[in-house]
Amino acid sequence: MAVVSRTIMLADCQSFYASVEKAHHPEYAGKPVVVAGDPERRSGIVLAACPLAKAKGVTTAERLGEAIAKCPDVVIVRPRMAEYIRVSLQISEIYRSYTDLVEPYSIDEQFIDVTGALHRYSGDYEEMARQIQQHVLAETGIYCRFGISENKILAKTACDNYAKKNESGVYVLPKDKLAGTLWTLPIQKLFMAGNRMTHHFRSMGIETIGDLANTPLERLKLLMRRKFGKNSDINAELYWRIANGEDDSPVTPQTHEEAPKSIGHQMTLPRDYGTLEELKVVLLELTELVCQRCRGKGFMGQVIAVGCQGADFDRPTGFFRQMKMMDPTNVTNQVYRAAVQLLERYWDGNPVRKVGVTLAQFQDSEHYQLALFDDRERSMALERATDALKEKYGDSIIMRAVSMTPAGQARDRSGKIGGHYK
Repeated sequence: MAVVSRTIMLADCQSFYASVEKAHHPEYAGKPVVVAGDPERRSGIVLAACPLAKAKGVTTAERLGEAIAKCPDVVIVRPRMAEYIRVSLQISEIYRSYTDLVEPYSIDEQFIDVTGALHRYSGDYEEMARQIQQHVLAETGIYCRFGISENKILAKTACDNYAKKNESGVYVLPKDKLAGTLWTLPIQKLFMAGNRMTHHFRSMGIETIGDLANTPLERLKLLMRRKFGKNSDINAELYWRIANGEDDSPVTPQTHEEAPKSIGHQMTLPRDYGTLEELKVVLLELTELVCQRCRGKGFMGQVIAVGCQGADFDRPTGFFRQMKMMDPTNVTNQVYRAAVQLLERYWDGNPVRKVGVTLAQFQDSEHYQLALFDDRERSMALERATDALKEKYGDSIIMRAVSMTPAGQARDRSGKIGGHYK
């Protein structure tokens, strides 16, 4: 068994959404299951497919109609995002019963540093992974795969390329064994390299991850400068370090709890919006969401940014502009007035399909400057009351009248998490 200086695991839940549904519905056992947008209309995008569906050729992100053509007997389930979040948090608690160093990477993937807990398993990290695997399966019905190495990059690589494909669901990738493992893989398997980047690597004569890893860094920087310009040195070093399995970053439990530099929301609209009145409705709804989040975190922001984008990506239209308000605030109406100024000033009248609002340059909401004739105290008290109602009963318990108009999206969004139904 190879020895590593740190022991980092990347735990991945197999076909997470579909696995949750199969665990909750014993009648789905032995049946191909996909989680997709609209089972009644048999339309939408496949968000997750269980292994039985994948064996029939069904893939994530394909249209549901294509999945049905490949697998006519597939069971289609509407997503339940609130339940998936609950199960994800339950699995996190299981991981934390083994070590306090657990860092979420996504809803179904988490990094686990078990270096300090290995003594309980006589240093056998593979046995530890198998025990955690059985624990999660027994508690939730979810099967997890574990990539293991001495850092996060290699643990992720081990999981994606090996643990997901072997029978045990556990794979160790020592850094001193990369020549016979990672480096033999084609360049498209490189973590963080998309289709366009791998195409560029091939044009440089780099066909495998090993080719990249063994290219001298200065040579790689020169090649990338020729391809992308003088500001590509950082990306060159990033890809070179990934290919060589170099990563010093720790597993940080609070990595997603640090104070944000900005808070924003954006919305893709169900159709093109072509009038100022329609756009103002969505702008108000987004501003309210942003301000509600800011109030919940105890922030006031002074810089407001608004963005609009058209539906035609071949001929992009729209704008993204920001302005500094007179004083920091998280009062919806005050931020909305500034957002409208940006919209009226920069919108060119072309149809809009996506709108975004962001608030930045924060300060503590407990300390602020009062102004003569300022009704901020009354406005803040009112918004604290509505926030409390929404926290207890849901966002749809109280809404602005404009949200009930055809342009309003708040009522529909209140039933969703991350764009999917709860």
